[in-house]
Amino acid sequence: MVMLVGENFNLEKAVCNHGYFMMAPNLWMPSQRSLTRPLRLNNNDSKRDEFVAVSITLPRNENFLIITAVPYREKLVLSFLHKEEIRLQVARMLRISAKDDKMVEDFHKLVPEAKNAGFARIFRSPTLFEDIIKSLLLCSCPWKRSLEMAQALCDLQRKLYPTFDGAGKKRKRSEESGILGNFPSPKEIASLDEKTLNKHCNLGFRASIILEVARNVENGSLNLAEDCEVELLRQRLMKIKGFGPFTVANIMMCLGVYQEIPVDSETIKHLQQVHGKTNLNKPGSIQLAEAIEQVYGKYAPFQCLVYWMERVEYYEKKLGKLMYLLTRCRMERVEYYEKKLGKLSELPHSQYCNVTTMKLNTCDSDN
Repeated sequence: MVMLVGENFNLEKAVCNHGYFMMAPNLWMPSQRSLTRPLRLNNNDSKRDEFVAVSITLPRNENFLIITAVPYREKLVLSFLHKEEIRLQVARMLRISAKDDKMVEDFHKLVPEAKNAGFARIFRSPTLFEDIIKSLLLCSCPWKRSLEMAQALCDLQRKLYPTFDGAGKKRKRSEESGILGNFPSPKEIASLDEKTLNKHCNLGFRASIILEVARNVENGSLNLAEDCEVELLRQRLMKIKGFGPFTVANIMMCLGVYQEIPVDSETIKHLQQVHGKTNLNKPGSIQLAEAIEQVYGKYAPFQCLVYWMERVEYYEKKLGKLMYLLTRCRMERVEYYEKKLGKLSELPHSQYCNVTTMKLNTCDSDN
């Protein structure tokens, strides 16, 4: 399959710019400049979901993506609807749409240095549910643990998902057939209890919150449709115990709302180290809010994008290009990090956890 993209579209820049791309089941392949992961297909005649392993590449000097999709079930023939569903999920992850193109244009007019850096499209998941759960996984723990919990959820999904032969009979568990586990769906999580979820994934206090979200999606009380009213969703999430300002701001960023910066202890360090701000208290303080407004207010409505641009630069100067990091990390955050670690897209997987372990260990804004 192919998908047309703009003349200046850069796959590496569209993927390797936020910690979500490092979290399972995403796998960036630096040598091939490709993104690989499983995708779930709902547009089929059977009662069960189908899965495909997808690889996305951008040929050099071309304006189209090549999307290779291999079904998990050998005899599954991808229909037109299957292929459209794959394209829609890829477009969501990479923010490929007329609306996104207009956002990029407006952002680059306001912040020319972002255009020079090729930065604008923050990577996200194929579904809003996955974005929400991963935002919860970022909270109140070291980055390494966030990566481990995301991987554990995918491993659990793999254990629960059986493969089938051509006649629709169970053949063997997916871990025995070597397929990658996908991020679990609301239905799959809602079918579990808290004890089971914690036993397999060690989610701690997050287990009950994740279960509540999944069950609310399944019973229809939480609307996660792509055309949902963003402000209503924000209000609904803030009423769920465990969703503080940091987590919700990350979710809003995934939805294309960039006015709010996800504030945690690393935001304070960033303001101190990059912008020379002092006497900043914990997240939520008046002093911190004033400092954020002073530095980023002039970039409205793209404050969060500028923040991440700086952070990515810092990461990559410390660790190298994110593209070359080989495991499963978080742009003002991008530019700042590239100066310290090198380009994020070139970091080997084994160094992903170092992006936040260099005194970037915890997100302690939400409890």
